[in-house]
Amino acid sequence: MTITRSARVRSAARVVLGGALIIAGLGHLTFARNDFQAQVPDWVGIDKNVVVVVSGLVEISLGSALIIVRRRRSLLGLAVGLFFIAVFPGNISQFIDGHDAFGLNSDAARRNRLFFQPVLVAWAWWSTNAGDVLRTSRRD
Repeated sequence: MTITRSARVRSAARVVLGGALIIAGLGHLTFARNDFQAQVPDWVGIDKNVVVVVSGLVEISLGSALIIVRRRRSLLGLAVGLFFIAVFPGNISQFIDGHDAFGLNSDAARRNRLFFQPVLVAWAWWSTNAGDVLRTSRRD
């Protein structure tokens, strides 16, 4: 079985994304906990520390799965993209409320960061062929 260059690039992108998620998740639990708490909107209604710890554990799990799991990889990629969509309100809240975190200490920097979230969603879906899940479900 020959692996195409495109498949190798997708695989590398998936592993890099998985590694980034693991590092971010570890940051939730340790060195960047306060920065992540700044992104939790006040309207969530759950202790910000709990939200940060749980989301960190989810990120570590998803990142590890992106690297290790072979079966149902497209479904996993769909889930990772949906996770990025689910946490997007935190990025919006950080922008609207003007909370400084991660070196984002201006409205322009916080606004520009918002444009990166769709890139993460696309990255997760592209690197795992998540579109396969949607195409398969339409045929059923």
